[in-house]
Amino acid sequence: MNKVSEVFSTSLPIDENFSIKKHTIKNGTGSKRICIVTGTHGDELEGQFICFQLQKEILEQLEYLDGTIEVYPALNPMGIDSLSRGIPNFDLDMNRIFPGNKEGSMAEQAAYAIVQDLAGADMVVDIHSSNIFLREVPQVRINVNTADCLVPYAKKLNVEFIWIHGAATVLETTLAHSLNSIGTPTLVVELGVGMRINHYYGKQMVKGLKSLMKELGIWKGPVDTSDFVKPIVSEGDCVAFVNAPASGIFSTETHNNRIVEKGDSLGQIISPLTGEVIADIPAPERGYLFTIRAYPVCYEGSLLARIHKLD
Repeated sequence: MNKVSEVFSTSLPIDENFSIKKHTIKNGTGSKRICIVTGTHGDELEGQFICFQLQKEILEQLEYLDGTIEVYPALNPMGIDSLSRGIPNFDLDMNRIFPGNKEGSMAEQAAYAIVQDLAGADMVVDIHSSNIFLREVPQVRINVNTADCLVPYAKKLNVEFIWIHGAATVLETTLAHSLNSIGTPTLVVELGVGMRINHYYGKQMVKGLKSLMKELGIWKGPVDTSDFVKPIVSEGDCVAFVNAPASGIFSTETHNNRIVEKGDSLGQIISPLTGEVIADIPAPERGYLFTIRAYPVCYEGSLLARIHKLD
């Protein structure tokens, strides 16, 4: 079976429709079901390429699929159309209204329909990019309360970093929390930078998804894991946050996905008006640099980098 269907649809003013769609690919006799979800934030586009590439490869080797894959490329289609992070005209972050409300506003009804449609899957992978300000290595973020169940699956995804968050930092209104709370295992993936597509990261993620599908018994075909990365698993108070000490332009020639030593230069905050260096930004710890600021303009307190501490 190869079918596009509507998850949710409602009327908009002036004879338009708000419609969330999914593509279902089913083959073989397997009963397992994996759902790939993205496009919750309209300025996060990495998932669009991943959805395309994964389905292209599966359809080219359909005989190896033994189960069901459902792809939801745009949970916030109006946001993607307008490159808006939230739902346009509602001033809402869609990932703050789950599990939704069947009798609520349009956005709450959509959130409710999404949760009901995904419920019962053997695995949901919720793919996000970073925002336009930060560049992230491919990583999985997991609530400490679900770590025992989800970390073994996250290790199959070919990501560099697995970040286990404390329970207090997890928002209960996210899609992942809502699904995990009802027993539908959900992994949150974050990679790249907002409003852009990194083809290398995308293809890396597709290999990881096929590896995860093989672990679940949905994919019977070969998966070349010879170049898979061994992820760093971060839990507890192991992440150092580097914030701007002053406002200015953040100038850096460094990149993430590398080890930095304490005191290494991460960049400078400079003044284009006076030609001065306002502040040097040293690494506060020895560790793995997995986040670096991509957007040069910064204000005092802006996040510049995140480092997983190794000492």
